[in-house]
Amino acid sequence: MSSGPGAWDTEYHAPVLADEVLKLFEGARTILDCTLGGGGHSAALLAMGATVTAIDRDPAAVVTAMKRLASYAAAGRFRVILGNFSEVNTLLTDPAQRFDGIIADLGVSSHQLDDESRGFSFREGAMLDMRMGESEADAADLLNSADETELAEIFREYGDEPKARRLAREVVRRRENRPFITSDDFVGAIRAVLGSRSGSGDFARLFQSLRIAVNDELAGLSTALPRLRDRLEPNGVLAVISYHSGEDRITKHEMREWSRDCICPPRQLTCTCRGAALGELVTRKAVSATAEEIARNPRARSARLRAWRRGG
Repeated sequence: MSSGPGAWDTEYHAPVLADEVLKLFEGARTILDCTLGGGGHSAALLAMGATVTAIDRDPAAVVTAMKRLASYAAAGRFRVILGNFSEVNTLLTDPAQRFDGIIADLGVSSHQLDDESRGFSFREGAMLDMRMGESEADAADLLNSADETELAEIFREYGDEPKARRLAREVVRRRENRPFITSDDFVGAIRAVLGSRSGSGDFARLFQSLRIAVNDELAGLSTALPRLRDRLEPNGVLAVISYHSGEDRITKHEMREWSRDCICPPRQLTCTCRGAALGELVTRKAVSATAEEIARNPRARSARLRAWRRGG
């Protein structure tokens, strides 16, 4: 993720894997951007000539994007819907609406990370918030109320933390004396368990695990993917950019299953499923950013792009 001060209306961050995304959607007339964020992908696709419908659960992203891309909105080529893309079938009121391309750039945006009031970073004194929308309980609520088993599962499953149980126990012990309020409180718990040599990589990984849990991101992705697939026009392309192994694993599994002719159990003698693939993989393996892009934009370091094309 990018670092340094920033604000929604004053700083622009280049979209991750922009060249690869534009190649995938070359010639597309209609695009659904499921994760508007700073508006980088939408802006690039609009400049390419596409008409874009965008979704974001963050009201600040919606307001800023409408200002930044007002000329496209005035021309009828851009609109934004406030909401979670996992609820795409509710947000798009026309059940027949389809798109030539759909993109989901997952994770937290650079603007959210840079705004200390949003509580996504582990900078000193930052509030433990991490909510992408407005209604969910925040990270402090989770640390102060979840039991040891739930916390251990979050740190283990979303943070790949070998000492997840010990960290969960330390969180529970500390909150008995003083509630978790700021990033310093959680960093202190991490250091107590992982030792003084723990650093930014450990903090980033474990803060990310909290963010995923607060926003229920993996469950939302699992719900969204088949709904997005069904919103594609024939030969339309779905592209997903992941920053977490769990996100990438879910995306890879779904796209591979959609590309199989038969999904019946291996020992079943007669095929009773759909009997034909729904489409094909565009990327046989995940696409990563080049060294040049990572040098320009550190956020791209962990990005993994997968794409799938619906059958004609």
